[in-house]
Amino acid sequence: MKILLANPRGFCAGVNMAIQCVEEAIKIVGTPLYVYHEIVHNRHVVDHFIKLGVEFVDGIEDVPANSTVIFSAHGVSPAVRNAAKARGCTMIDATCPLVTKVHMEAIRYARQGYHILLVGHAGHDEVVGTVGEAPGAITIVESPEDVEKLPYTDKDRMVYLTQTTLSMDDANVIISAILKRYPHVKAPPSEDICYATTNRQRAVRELADTADLVLVVGSKNSSNSVRLTEISQNSGTRAYLVDDRTEIDHKWFAGVKTVLVTAGASAPEHLVEEIVEDLKSNYGGTVEETHVVEEDVHFELPLSLRVLRDGKPVKARV
Repeated sequence: MKILLANPRGFCAGVNMAIQCVEEAIKIVGTPLYVYHEIVHNRHVVDHFIKLGVEFVDGIEDVPANSTVIFSAHGVSPAVRNAAKARGCTMIDATCPLVTKVHMEAIRYARQGYHILLVGHAGHDEVVGTVGEAPGAITIVESPEDVEKLPYTDKDRMVYLTQTTLSMDDANVIISAILKRYPHVKAPPSEDICYATTNRQRAVRELADTADLVLVVGSKNSSNSVRLTEISQNSGTRAYLVDDRTEIDHKWFAGVKTVLVTAGASAPEHLVEEIVEDLKSNYGGTVEETHVVEEDVHFELPLSLRVLRDGKPVKARV
């Protein structure tokens, strides 16, 4: 069996930054340490931090007053920040800068009197946070059918923004429907779907038809990981989303000569390595690295963490 390893795959710059935020905060303030929502959408990453004493909460009311709280990579609304401030919390904002970009666009366009069509998945942490920046000016659009139900006319000032982790294919279908109905709609000044999402999708799109099967490493609640699976399936190649090697069903590999392995932007590389070793052991697989796009992106730790780090002595890890 040939094992094709897609590049790029796995952690993006935003995920690396968010995870490093938690690691550094543990050193600085110790545990318990509170994180609002999952720091990234990956079960193994979350479980690792839980073992170190990190507590993940879905409500700021679950964070004790005057504690340290980290906001996840997906971003939060002003209401969440204000609630944390009211409780006297020290806040570390690990929001991906590319998500922050969409937040800033939403704020700016709402102030300019635009109504914002947010292309994305209702209920996703990122979308909830973005809507919270201008709740009276944003309508979530999940499908072309949603576009047909919109009450706006050509006289309304409108702009569309997108969730950063969408499939380019799915987003373009919805954006095309928006443009068809509202030719005057304003586009964002630059692409909202993040570079890492786009690059991982491009790699699968270009490589899937060279394989008999695609394995995507990632958690079920990871939007970008789910999209990678869908892109492969839409191209005609079977694909399965697995958290780790224990979720592999070896019946999948009957007659398979080539398998493409990739990982969502929040999946740790060691999970990919374990799956590759499993395939090599069971099928005598040979590994071939493929390079579709080179990435060289790095995000600095947020200012709030750097100030905390530089202004306090570092504690030993608990």
